[in-house]
Amino acid sequence: MPDVPEIDIDTLEQRMADGVVVVDVREDDEYLDGHVSGAVLIPLGTVPDRFDEIPTDQPVLVICARGGRSAKAVEFLRTKGIDATNVAGGTLAWIASDRPVVTGPQPS
Repeated sequence: MPDVPEIDIDTLEQRMADGVVVVDVREDDEYLDGHVSGAVLIPLGTVPDRFDEIPTDQPVLVICARGGRSAKAVEFLRTKGIDATNVAGGTLAWIASDRPVVTGPQPS
């Protein structure tokens, strides 16, 4: 398995303040139940078909529930030349740290 760069949720919070793109690769129902503000939903199974929706000109942070699915997505995206980084601990670590989450669909 290639090296998958990772950051923790503290670093995620700092990078979000700088406007980094966050991609959530969980399933629709998980996303609706609570996600990091601004995270774009692209479920893991759809990443190969939708990777053209992910910016190639800037770093991208990838998050899931705990970090397993997002690591797979990062591995794939990096083979496509995207500067992707995994968020270790994922959304569950974000929620456990009492950081705010958004429920419901992403704005269209």
